[in-house]
Amino acid sequence: MMYDIKKAEYVCSCAWQSQWPQDDLPEVLLAGRSNVGKSSFINAITNVKGLAKVSSKPGKTRTLNFFNINDELRIVDVPGYGYAQVSEKQQQQFGEMFETYVQNRKNFKGMVLLVDYRHPPKDDDITMYDYAKYYDIPVIVIATKEDKLKRNDLKKNENRIIRDLDLDPNDPLIRFSIFKSECVAESWDAILKFCFKS
Repeated sequence: MMYDIKKAEYVCSCAWQSQWPQDDLPEVLLAGRSNVGKSSFINAITNVKGLAKVSSKPGKTRTLNFFNINDELRIVDVPGYGYAQVSEKQQQQFGEMFETYVQNRKNFKGMVLLVDYRHPPKDDDITMYDYAKYYDIPVIVIATKEDKLKRNDLKKNENRIIRDLDLDPNDPLIRFSIFKSECVAESWDAILKFCFKS
């Protein structure tokens, strides 16, 4: 069933723990490579065009970006990884910021890992999934850009993602196209289970 979005808004961009929103709303972390389509994913599932800025320059996100959904939960967009033009020092800062959030944030309920459906998972994708499994973080894998694939390649590419990530059968793998409402509904079903499981 489609989650009814009555309110979706940008809250803040935070580089430091002291800036994080101070309440008990559940949060889901959105991770993925710089060009995987995280902003497009946020705009599609909230049905708010331009809520997350889609940049022509990958790697532009430098902070944790918090988005309020219905005053019930937040999506937290983290800097995309794997972008060559980001300096080593910046990558280290991103890593520390990410680690601080995951290890210390009581609101944190799970990770949505976006991978590009068209290509095999990169080493960074595999590392991020392994990180989630190592720390027992609930994770959903979203395969983006489904609409750019030929029908014949869908199952083959899905099997490749499952194999390369060594995907746990209990972790949802969702084919995602920004043009399909059923993809949005399926994504929300999985996210809401993270946030409000009894």
